[in-house]
Amino acid sequence: MALYAISDLHLSFSTDKPMSIFGDNWIGHENKIKKNWEEKINENDTILIGGDISWSMNADESREDLKWINDLPGRKIIIKGNHDYWWSSITKLNSLYDGMNFIQNNYFNYNEWAVCGTRGWMCPGSDKFAEKDKKIYDRELIRLRLSLEAAQKDGYEKFICMIHYPPTNEKFNSSGFIEIFNEFKVEKVIYGHLHGPALGKVIQGIYDGVEYIMTSCDFINFDPVKIMD
Repeated sequence: MALYAISDLHLSFSTDKPMSIFGDNWIGHENKIKKNWEEKINENDTILIGGDISWSMNADESREDLKWINDLPGRKIIIKGNHDYWWSSITKLNSLYDGMNFIQNNYFNYNEWAVCGTRGWMCPGSDKFAEKDKKIYDRELIRLRLSLEAAQKDGYEKFICMIHYPPTNEKFNSSGFIEIFNEFKVEKVIYGHLHGPALGKVIQGIYDGVEYIMTSCDFINFDPVKIMD
């Protein structure tokens, strides 16, 4: 039994949305993911998927992409990305497949760990952060706190968090997300969202006791990374 992570699958079996605009390494990327996944992950493992699952615009379009993920080995725990427009009510999503769990204001466990998270948003101080972004940013802070508090209320003391967006801006300043991670003594944070040239600016490694792990597909060469046994 082991815990793995990957994000930004950007599947498009029902839509025409090639990812090759981010580089030739994205050509046939779903085949690379499937090959690497099946070579290392078995049915007893758990995989954290950090958002941007499918380019689909609605639930009907997303079915083929979600089935593709469900058919891969292992249990999956999933958060929403900024492109996951197909995402419906959390109750409905969690009724779709026995082996796929979706996080929104809730959590799931991996052994003694609580897996929490939210989509996140760009942080204040980011080059593109505008007044309209503050409301979304503040809402995502609330959702992260609700997820962690739900786990804490149930007695969990060890936390892993998934957040789709980087938890900081391009200058690596602190943020409300980082403050919450530190408050709850989160030990590991998995995130993605960045592609192409943006991969030159990632937060990776241990900062203030929290390990940050970047898992965008092109950053990890489309190969799920092991988080722990």
